[in-house]
Amino acid sequence: MNITKFIAAFIVLSLVGMPTISFAKARGGSGGGFSSGSRSGGSSGSMGSRGSRTHQDNGAKPIEQSTTAKPAATPPPSTSNSPAAQPAPAAQPSFLQRNPLLAGIAGGIAGSWIGHMIFGATDSSARTTENGEGGAHGEQTAGASGSNWMLLLLMVMGAGALYYYLKGRRTPAPDFSGISRSTAVSGSLLAESSAAPTLRTATIDSEITTADKSAFQQSLIEIQTAWGRQELPGLRRLVTPEMLEYFSTGLAEQASQEIANHVEDVVLQRAEVRESWVENTAQYATVNLHWTARDYTVSLTKQPGEAGYLVEGNKETPTETTEVWTFMRYQHGKWLLSAIQQVA
Repeated sequence: MNITKFIAAFIVLSLVGMPTISFAKARGGSGGGFSSGSRSGGSSGSMGSRGSRTHQDNGAKPIEQSTTAKPAATPPPSTSNSPAAQPAPAAQPSFLQRNPLLAGIAGGIAGSWIGHMIFGATDSSARTTENGEGGAHGEQTAGASGSNWMLLLLMVMGAGALYYYLKGRRTPAPDFSGISRSTAVSGSLLAESSAAPTLRTATIDSEITTADKSAFQQSLIEIQTAWGRQELPGLRRLVTPEMLEYFSTGLAEQASQEIANHVEDVVLQRAEVRESWVENTAQYATVNLHWTARDYTVSLTKQPGEAGYLVEGNKETPTETTEVWTFMRYQHGKWLLSAIQQVA
């Protein structure tokens, strides 16, 4: 029981510690904004979810941290057109299989007749021998027995001939292995059924308006400002739950190291929509954002002006940053940040 509790505790602690490890890898140990780990040569710093396009190549660095599972590296080979993949046509049941009652009756009559011929002739021969009868009558009985055996042989041959005759007349099942959607007659039921949509998430390209772009700009400023002020409640209303977990882990890391990253005077210089699409009731938009801001990190254990107070960055000079952000919303609601990617 103690071993079981120890294993359970180890698994729980591993799951709790995993976000911190992932975040440290994303930032690469640098200061700067939340996702700017790549500036100091760290790892990609790309995280979040983009719906069904999370792991698709969109020109930016691939997302390495996401709750969306990666698809298989190599799709299973398509065997829809392979002859071996086509199901074998079902065998047509025989006449006797289609009519079991008639088969039973015929079998019973044939069995009774054969039994009567065999055992009746044997019994008659035995009685003749016991009574001492011989001569012409014995020869007559032997001739009758031989006739019965001949009749039995003819019945067997007739049954075999009937079986092969019925087998030859059996209608073969239709074979559709050579028919595909391209060869099906237009307007036929086969053509309509083969054109049915497959079960997968449908994505439809959507338009991004000027109002949407303004919303992206406002989200950028509010998210960076809330991050610089370490305001987790302010971030909660601007990002998806998955992104909130990354932000929360990052703020916890700063608190543990007794530092604070400030991002101030954010000014969006350029915004370019890479792609936008709709999945069910969710709308997504991936945007190139280029902005400037005063981005620096200070020590919480030092006073301004003391040595070691400025950990990284420049408090006076703005720096330029370019990242790829993906926003999503439900049913024309408020846009939320769902993924951040570094430029390739």
